[in-house]
Amino acid sequence: MADSREYKILVIEDNPGDYMLVEDFLFEQIVAPVITHAKSYKAASDIIKVHCNFDVILLDLTLPDKTGEELIKEIVACSQNIPIIVLTGYADIDFGVRSLSLGISDYILKDELTSTSLYKSIIYSLERQKATLALLESEKRYSDLFHLSPLPMWVVDVNSLNFLDVNMSTINNYGYTRDEFLSMTIKDIRPADEIESMEKAVGEDRINPLKTHRQRITVHKMKNGELRNVEVQYTAIMYKGIKANIVISTDITERLAYVKAVEDQNDRLKEISWIQSHIIRAPLTRIMGLIPLITDTKDQDEKAQMMEYLMLSANELDEVIKEITDKAYRAGYHFPDNNTNDK
Repeated sequence: MADSREYKILVIEDNPGDYMLVEDFLFEQIVAPVITHAKSYKAASDIIKVHCNFDVILLDLTLPDKTGEELIKEIVACSQNIPIIVLTGYADIDFGVRSLSLGISDYILKDELTSTSLYKSIIYSLERQKATLALLESEKRYSDLFHLSPLPMWVVDVNSLNFLDVNMSTINNYGYTRDEFLSMTIKDIRPADEIESMEKAVGEDRINPLKTHRQRITVHKMKNGELRNVEVQYTAIMYKGIKANIVISTDITERLAYVKAVEDQNDRLKEISWIQSHIIRAPLTRIMGLIPLITDTKDQDEKAQMMEYLMLSANELDEVIKEITDKAYRAGYHFPDNNTNDK
């Protein structure tokens, strides 16, 4: 059964007999192909400039105004990614292979041409074009995500540890130029005392290659010598035929400093709590014990001595309270001003 889909086909052929044969073959396999005929390179290029919505171009390699490799290059240049199938009477295998590298989709000898082989070539070329466009779109999305990311990202060779690509955020945050990065390895952004642990981690990754996504906290060295704590997440990819990791780096220096400050504050508050529950209890217990004794005693000498003990305990309690206040202040807690009038 003939294909009922609409195909817009440009046939570039100066030989009337060959054109009629191609036309017959197309109508055998396709219900209603929309065929445009050009008899020269100039006519074809003018048509393509005006009508660039062809699904496929069928190209004879011997035209009155241009032939061979030069013709292929010119048509490829002006075809705007339309699949090109070369139809030729010359059985030159080397030239056929070379022409495929110039950007054409297929190369068919006219002596071997049939309606089926032509139709299959058209279908395969269109499917190959779809796959190519999908790949280009995927690569563009990757490129946009990579280069426009606000987080530093880079690609590193898993064997040599060389940087293969870096985004602008990496350049801005680390201080190196792109060219500098591409001449460096990841060892160059690690402090000297971290190299051994890094090499150990790399070795562990190579032992367990099936674990494709990893995450670590480490230290990186900026170009100005500043050390920053970073969390790196990396995933295995193939980059231009090279086994690589794509890495995302998140600066956590401030986060770790904040966590350390909170931990220090909690330690001071724990110390305050211990002082309140232990040290402050001793003078307070003495005071509470002395008060009824002072009240009940009639001997003025004893009373005076107990008052002296009471004052010593009160002073001791005052010192403890001052120590608590000082520790609380250093822990970030500020007591309300006692002189402030309640509203």
